[in-house]
Amino acid sequence: MKIISWNIAQRDDARRALLDTDADIALLQEATEPPADVASRVDVNPGPWCTAGTGKRPWRTAIVKVSQDVHLKWIESKTIENANDGDLAVSRLGTLSVAIVKPEDTTPFIIASMYGSWERSHGSTGSSWIYADGSVHRLISDLSVFIGQQKKHRILTAGDLNILHGYGETPYWADRYKVIFTRMETLGLKFVGPQAPAGRVAEPWPDELPSSSKNVPTYHTNRQSPETATRQLDFVFSSNRFAENLHVRAINDPDLWGPSDHCRVEIEIE
Repeated sequence: MKIISWNIAQRDDARRALLDTDADIALLQEATEPPADVASRVDVNPGPWCTAGTGKRPWRTAIVKVSQDVHLKWIESKTIENANDGDLAVSRLGTLSVAIVKPEDTTPFIIASMYGSWERSHGSTGSSWIYADGSVHRLISDLSVFIGQQKKHRILTAGDLNILHGYGETPYWADRYKVIFTRMETLGLKFVGPQAPAGRVAEPWPDELPSSSKNVPTYHTNRQSPETATRQLDFVFSSNRFAENLHVRAINDPDLWGPSDHCRVEIEIE
């Protein structure tokens, strides 16, 4: 089975490009309602095409069934005030989509598409900071409903978290980002990539990136291109016992990057 995680940046041409891959399932971020020519060929989890909160964004996470050979059951996301015990309560609707994959020959497992939404500091701070780790902490809390035992859960979650791995803009931010990966690991969700050599490394090597880093660029700014991309913002996590069956790589070669500012992250499950 092949799964693709991809921030498609609200672009219809990225939706169409997805149909030309051999993916079975897509975990999308910044997805808008698909055009008719795409909608007729895929199934997608229901829900409004927006992300909740101040300054609503006309996009959301989505889980797309690309191949008819896979069996999915989407799990309804509910607001915290409308959720009962055991429901999937999502802190910010649109930032987390979840489904159960039911293979014919093995145990079902959970898949989730995550998006670390940008937030701003409260007006009382007088600060112009924007940050995404607060949103990611909420995602981790929301996902915790699927941790029903210490070691035997089977969860695969991926997406654009808008954070950095292994470093930060300053030591302060490096510590804030590190907590995200530690918290996921504590729940039994291992960081499984993409990491070099499963993807092209940044060339030339950016000054901000530690020499020991195995990060691979998955995002380029408006001032960059796939050739000059430097930052990894997209990550995959898996239950520890599930991780050994995964192969994760960034499709970040400039010729294969695709029509978004993020490249595809490919996840193959043995």
